[in-house]
Amino acid sequence: MNLLAIDTGTERMSLAVCRGAQVLMHEGVAGAQASTQLVPAILSLLSRAELRLPELQAIAFGRGPGAFTGLRAACAVVQGLAFALGKPVLSLCSLELVAEDARRQAEAEGQPLLGEIWVAMDARMNEIYAAALRWDGLQWRVLQAPALYAPASLLAHWERPEAVAGSALLVFAEALAPALVGVRQWPRCQSRAQALASLAAQAFARGELLDAAEAMPV
Repeated sequence: MNLLAIDTGTERMSLAVCRGAQVLMHEGVAGAQASTQLVPAILSLLSRAELRLPELQAIAFGRGPGAFTGLRAACAVVQGLAFALGKPVLSLCSLELVAEDARRQAEAEGQPLLGEIWVAMDARMNEIYAAALRWDGLQWRVLQAPALYAPASLLAHWERPEAVAGSALLVFAEALAPALVGVRQWPRCQSRAQALASLAAQAFARGELLDAAEAMPV
């Protein structure tokens, strides 16, 4: 399994290359710099993995929701590479990346994540991207599709969540506090690139391959 995975939906650029069981990762600054730094970073990571572009079996990307500039840069690069190489793409939900990282953190803490988890990410403009997910042991199941909420409307929507992950826990700490007493929380990703590699491998194993034209941002 030779995969390249790209995510630039936040202020951080996360890249992962899977070569068999080996995973190599890169994380750096994204934002407005993503469009100029992304391709050189990809080529450098592939070089470290001793893997050539034609040897890739698929290219994965975080489709969003997230920062528009970053998502557009990732989609443009993925489409360009996939069209040129004749390779399929894997479209990954960016909120599932946060849930996957929280799951890995929970396992490292010795308390596996069971049941529902809400992902709540700062969407700027005093709004939050949020979704409810459940890990079934093999993949993430969507319980509540990703949507855009004002903090007050998200609070009204919640019925005491079991667990919450994402940057909104920091940005909207005071506003969300009433619903988070005693709730397991992961406000920061430990390794978004590692979560990216994990989700890409899961999607590839399930055969969720798309044509390059379907690499669209959310």
